[in-house]
Amino acid sequence: MSAKIRFTSATATGLVLAKVGHPQRDEPLQTSKEVFKIEENDQEALSAIFLKPFKNLTAHRFSHHSSLDQHEMNACAAAIFASDDGLLEKGCDIAKRLYSKSNHPNIKSGDLCISLIQDIDIDGQLTQGLCILKSESVVPFLSISTRDGDLELHTEQGINPEKIDKGCLILNHLSQKGYYVLTFDRTGSDSRFWVRDFLGVVPITDSPFLTNKYANMAVAFMEKEKKDKPKADDDTPPWDSSTAARDAITYFEEKEKFSLQEFEEQVLKTPEAKAKFAEHRSQVEAEQGHRLDDSFEISKKDVSKAKKKIPSVMKLDTGAEIRLKPALAAKPDPVLEHGFDEEKKMKFIKIYYNEDLAN
Repeated sequence: MSAKIRFTSATATGLVLAKVGHPQRDEPLQTSKEVFKIEENDQEALSAIFLKPFKNLTAHRFSHHSSLDQHEMNACAAAIFASDDGLLEKGCDIAKRLYSKSNHPNIKSGDLCISLIQDIDIDGQLTQGLCILKSESVVPFLSISTRDGDLELHTEQGINPEKIDKGCLILNHLSQKGYYVLTFDRTGSDSRFWVRDFLGVVPITDSPFLTNKYANMAVAFMEKEKKDKPKADDDTPPWDSSTAARDAITYFEEKEKFSLQEFEEQVLKTPEAKAKFAEHRSQVEAEQGHRLDDSFEISKKDVSKAKKKIPSVMKLDTGAEIRLKPALAAKPDPVLEHGFDEEKKMKFIKIYYNEDLAN
């Protein structure tokens, strides 16, 4: 089940810090010697910075081929949640694990913040969270200060809160199933290094996750199939390249429950399309590292997200572009009309409207 999470009362209380180098480049690992206690005046601002990236992310859980008891990250989180006194030791263990996994030449060194968060609201219950953030770059900051009655400018190097590269929030929720884990990697969605090698998590295959995956997969598949076909010489409207994708989204909008067999029959229809979609699905499953369910309850919220990914810009060979809002791109027929001018031997688009809102 998808959890409802609120951060309004959440507070970061202590930090374990580390500088994580690259072992193959002989860069060292440096970790905190004691927990950094966050001053009360700084708690609200830091808590907001730490937790801001974790809104509207796909839920994951720790997974181990044998037993969760042998999962290192799961064990570290459990020890910290059992006693705040474990934050320093287990926080340093987490930094050591990240360092040991940072062997690929493309992995960058960076600064690591591991924070214990109190009072996160999850489904109406307050619980703890363990926030792990990695920043792989520093940026210059300017500050103006007063000295001897005059003003002077200073430059400093630091972490930009808006540019934190990787993060993980482990919630003390569903511990028997591998906790409830939110994670992101701005350098590459669901990168193998961060998600699999370091964290060792897999997505929680609930209704929002499956709806998101299948709807986005369907749109991407339909668009690819249309692009692979030769262009028609008839009067097909320019937005028709998205017709198949719209048909797929319509299926999700009209149904309460997804059935792969029904989807194939009503949307894909032909044996060739079914076979190609099965191949596309297998590739997605291989990238995810697990199989996708054939049936599930549809999350309407995630259908709306996928709908926005249907192309909404018509790029015409005359150099003109027509940009449509997502809702209009999905169903353009009521206000857009296409045709063919026999005299000019060119296609045209007629747009109906009531008022020019720009004036």
